[in-house]
Amino acid sequence: MVAAAALAAILVSQPLTAATEDGVEIRHDEDALYCAERKLGTWFYCEKPKPAPSRTSVERSSSAKSQLAAITAQLEELKAAAILDPSSDNVTAYVRFQRAQLDRSSMFADVWQRALWQDPGLDYTLQRPVSTLGKRAWLDQRKADRDIFLSQLSQRYGVFYFYSSSCGACDIFSPILKAVSDKYGMSVLAVSMDGGPSAVFPNYMVDSGQYERLGLGTHRQVPALVLFDSVTRQPVPIGYGIMSQDEIVDRVFQLTQVKAGGDF
Repeated sequence: MVAAAALAAILVSQPLTAATEDGVEIRHDEDALYCAERKLGTWFYCEKPKPAPSRTSVERSSSAKSQLAAITAQLEELKAAAILDPSSDNVTAYVRFQRAQLDRSSMFADVWQRALWQDPGLDYTLQRPVSTLGKRAWLDQRKADRDIFLSQLSQRYGVFYFYSSSCGACDIFSPILKAVSDKYGMSVLAVSMDGGPSAVFPNYMVDSGQYERLGLGTHRQVPALVLFDSVTRQPVPIGYGIMSQDEIVDRVFQLTQVKAGGDF
């Protein structure tokens, strides 16, 4: 009986709460009079304050962008004021603010560089070196890979060389192409666009539509080089005009062995 009486006393002394249909928590004793019947609301602390909505990442990003725009605008304003009224105070204010932004930029550049050092996935120079030593090593490796491929080129590819006997550029380019052909064992088929002979490639043939069929169009520009892939049966135009030996070899290697964008 004593325990029951004590428990009853506790329940009477502790106000119970319940939510009204308006979402306001009230107490069933004296607070019910003020909160429920008289609806006095926040004046008697009947309503709990709602938590402020959290800022989203989009808002934070927008805020950072706004701050940067404000800094730029302030810098321009200080600069304009210093130019229009070059007083000591105006010039000093502009220089100080500009120096602060240069320090901010230097900090950004420093952290940027540290991030590249520590994350190889961000460092482009690992793919294409820019230092003198790294570039030299990269070029040497590329040349070795290129030479190996070119030595095996004739196993899959043939080269069509379109020229004209009256073309001065062809007279210059023909010996260059012949030197590349001799060095790497490339199979070159010379095609005369005007029917005239070639002193460098005596075993020539006269064009009978090969130029257009290989996808070179109707402009009939010479000299012109085209690789022909014997596996895919597809032509691979290399280029037009006079090219050096290195240009010929590099283009052949790039067009056949390097995916677009692979070197950049």
